[in-house]
Amino acid sequence: MIDYTPLWNTMKEKDISQYDLLNHGIDKRTLQRLRTDQNITALTIEKLCQILHCTPNDIIRFISEEEKIELYRKIIFNYSKKKDNK
Repeated sequence: MIDYTPLWNTMKEKDISQYDLLNHGIDKRTLQRLRTDQNITALTIEKLCQILHCTPNDIIRFISEEEKIELYRKIIFNYSKKKDNK
């Protein structure tokens, strides 16, 4: 499965927001595809690399279905913990 977790981590490290991507020509539909781990074009990967000054490995990775499920479980668990601490 395609996973864009590296993209979000790279954006956080470089202090670049989704709004910044919109301002650099990444459209809303593409952002939605990224958020939901759907396919994007090689041209979009290239454009993201240019915006973020990085390589494709900093944007995308391939993981198994089981790894993806475990990743979502961790995200939900961490979100629940943060919410409970408020």
